[in-house]
Amino acid sequence: MAAPKALQVHPDDNVAVAVEPLTAGTAVSVGGAEVTLRDDVPKGHKIALRQLAAGEPVVKYGAELGTATEAVPTGGWIHSHNLKTALGELHDYAYEPVDRPTPAAVDEPTFLGYRRPNGRVGTRNEIWVINTVACVNRAAERIARMADQRFAGRVDGVHSFQHPYGCSQLGDDLDYTQRVLAGLIRHPNAGGVLVIGLGCENNRLDVLLEQAGDVDRSRIRYFTSQLVGDEVEEGLEMVEELVGIVEGDERTECPMSDLVLGVKCGGSDAFSGITANPLVGRVSDRLTGWGGTVLQTEVPEMFGAEQQIMNRAATPDVFEQTVALINRIKQYFRLEKKILIL
Repeated sequence: MAAPKALQVHPDDNVAVAVEPLTAGTAVSVGGAEVTLRDDVPKGHKIALRQLAAGEPVVKYGAELGTATEAVPTGGWIHSHNLKTALGELHDYAYEPVDRPTPAAVDEPTFLGYRRPNGRVGTRNEIWVINTVACVNRAAERIARMADQRFAGRVDGVHSFQHPYGCSQLGDDLDYTQRVLAGLIRHPNAGGVLVIGLGCENNRLDVLLEQAGDVDRSRIRYFTSQLVGDEVEEGLEMVEELVGIVEGDERTECPMSDLVLGVKCGGSDAFSGITANPLVGRVSDRLTGWGGTVLQTEVPEMFGAEQQIMNRAATPDVFEQTVALINRIKQYFRLEKKILIL
């Protein structure tokens, strides 16, 4: 059976996706009908499955992704030359909850993870080196790299997390930096953590450790660079102490409800929407159906599909929080555009 030349992603779509470069006059079979192309259509671009009027919504993935700026005949090429986004305005969204996908009626699988004292479960058993301020990025990187080589095989790895923050920050700006770094300190994939401060930064070491909250302090080591003679040797000694603790950890059988999966754009192309993204979505549905957690990032990439995401909200309150998040980010971009124009 020959591979299709074009695909209709959702039965409600009024466009199809060209799987390969197609020339005008080519007949393609899509959704049980045959459409003859009126234009050359590049690979990954859209083909009108019926005649569209100017201003009519263009539907792909079962969702309106924009409107036609001019009339498009059946078989016409649709792209940025005759399609505009509908994302420019804020919207009043309605809560239209849908049934949550549930996995097939089979025994729930388990996974082997590292259960931490606070109950959270990691999938790896690593040592993480966290620095309070960018000024000690280089020292943190050297310690992690040398320790990763020195203690190879005893733990799953030693890693540092460099960043440009921590100096001269105030208010919410400093608070956000501390919250992110504190989250890394208590991450369950880190069996042990070394925290390195400089000594004169706004992101004070003691405050950051306090922000970390319910973390096993026996698995935390820290020092201030300005108070030691050789920061690299000091760090390596502390990492060795942590390795002696962490290497004794063992994997145990854990339910899928303990698993947290983070998903992120990996560099989209014209086919991500019909290949990788649906697969990630199916995996996410399966995991959350078992009580697990999936974290989404990059809010602007939700634009155009936000109503579908909002319909997954478990409660009206969660729905309202999601609406506020989406509109706040949209408003930011609208303001940024006005500033650039001025």
